[in-house]
Amino acid sequence: MRVPIPHQLGKDEVRRRLQSRSHEIANYVPGGMADVTTGWPDEDTMNLSVKTMGQGVNGRVLIEDTQVIFEIDLPAALSFVEPMVANAIRSKGQKMLEAKPAD
Repeated sequence: MRVPIPHQLGKDEVRRRLQSRSHEIANYVPGGMADVTTGWPDEDTMNLSVKTMGQGVNGRVLIEDTQVIFEIDLPAALSFVEPMVANAIRSKGQKMLEAKPAD
């Protein structure tokens, strides 16, 4: 599943925001018991591993000049929830790219 989110921030700013806010991803997973691991195999790719309630999903976030693409390896058995997952990624992904209010 691929979910593109357009942006006008530039790659450096997107990278900075994702790196500084990736710990928030677990808060966006329903149930509140998610274990999220991220890694950066290169400067424009963030790998994701999400485990919750005995299930695991892997994916990547690809940073491009004008969009961020969330690629999620959704198992076939969960394909029926793809529209809900895509909508959640669009909504929460956009929030991660928004500027955080000053403390």
